[in-house]
Amino acid sequence: MISALIDLDRAGDEGLVAQLTSQLRSLIAVGRLAKGRTLPSSRQLASDLGVSRNTVTYAFEQLAAEGYLAASHGRRPVVTVDGGERFEGAGAAASNVPSAKPRLSPWASKLKRTDWPMSYQALLKPLRPGHGDAREFPNEIWARCLRRSAVRAARREPGPVNRTRLREALAHYLATSRGVRATTDQIMILPSAQAALTLIAAVLTTPGDDVRVEDPGYPGAAAAFRASGARVTGMGLDQQGMQRMPGMAAPKLIFMTPSHQHPTGRLMSLARRTEFLRSSMSGRTWIVEDDYDGEFHYDSRPVPALQGLDVHGRVLYVGTFSKAMTSDIRLGYLVVPPALIGTFEIAQRHIGLIASSHIQEALAEFIAEGHFLAHLRRMRRLYHLRRDHLVEGLGRRLGEVLSVEVPSGGIQLVARLKRGHADQAVVKRLVEAGVETRALSSLALGKPRDHGLLLGFAAWRESEISAAVRTMASCFSRG
Repeated sequence: MISALIDLDRAGDEGLVAQLTSQLRSLIAVGRLAKGRTLPSSRQLASDLGVSRNTVTYAFEQLAAEGYLAASHGRRPVVTVDGGERFEGAGAAASNVPSAKPRLSPWASKLKRTDWPMSYQALLKPLRPGHGDAREFPNEIWARCLRRSAVRAARREPGPVNRTRLREALAHYLATSRGVRATTDQIMILPSAQAALTLIAAVLTTPGDDVRVEDPGYPGAAAAFRASGARVTGMGLDQQGMQRMPGMAAPKLIFMTPSHQHPTGRLMSLARRTEFLRSSMSGRTWIVEDDYDGEFHYDSRPVPALQGLDVHGRVLYVGTFSKAMTSDIRLGYLVVPPALIGTFEIAQRHIGLIASSHIQEALAEFIAEGHFLAHLRRMRRLYHLRRDHLVEGLGRRLGEVLSVEVPSGGIQLVARLKRGHADQAVVKRLVEAGVETRALSSLALGKPRDHGLLLGFAAWRESEISAAVRTMASCFSRG
């Protein structure tokens, strides 16, 4: 019975005539009502559906006008088209028309030429850089925080998109651990550190602005600023990280990772930091400090953040929880200078870079109860051992072909190729063998100056690191 295939919502916003017309049309389109099928009379269908006869009559008339039904006075309507024939034919006709190539922005047109994010990241394998070990995360404790946050959600008053409890907890943590000076209203909670860079680019840069980034450096920063139309220029590195160029005209913005330069792990000296801060005092240059893995220091006391040295309000500080906790938590944060608070809050809502309040409240509790710091202390010890294990293995098995730079902290290291190997060819061979790494040359903004491998150690147990090093040694011995 046709009436059994129709479900009308009498409380819905859409009228009964429109609902009946749409559902009958769909039944014909998918072939449930085949060509030649005779439908019930308007009186009979109205009785079966419990609606007025006029409702059915108007629906039949509309479908007849569209060519789905043949209806004449005194006769029951008949389906006049075959659904598959009608719609497949339309699809075939459309497929014969050559489709125009989509017109993309200059930024989008360049995306396929980059290797960021990594193109082979479907399955996490040793020794992919940029990850902590999610297997060591206290998931049961975190689950309790999430459950309590969910239970309290019904009683929670609507509040700001950046939850106060988390901002307060984060302000205290950043002050004590990283030397960041910030009031709670300077802290913005975002879906990721990359979202923070997108927001900064949208607020502070305009097409043609001069933006300087580290070279080699974090590709996501260049991507964010290029998307805003800025002119992105790379600045070379020395043993202290990003170098200042004497006589350089003041750029609109400088992006840097002074605590652990990405990818080399080098630490910027206090003198170099002071130079960059002094260059921003004119009020013409903003500095973006990305402290992506600042929680992990192994060989010495952590150097305070650049933001804590800034007395003129020119530094924006970016951080993330994905390295310290799990990559799927999808929470980052941004500390903005006092003069920019109002503008950034409005921009955050306009662009829609808003993190789940449920997750924010759970994280605030996770930090307040001491679980976050306890987890960090444990991970520092564990990652320190893993770093040393990887360094030892590479030195013993691959010392003739790789020169390892041992970082004082972080979750990855650089191993430079001593011989004339092309690092991207080496990476391809290693990936095929089951070891994921990243070519140092792929992180260069211009012509690559160095060739080497970026290797992650934090996410991998010592047995996994040993197996990966053996595989690497086998690949190099064959190459």
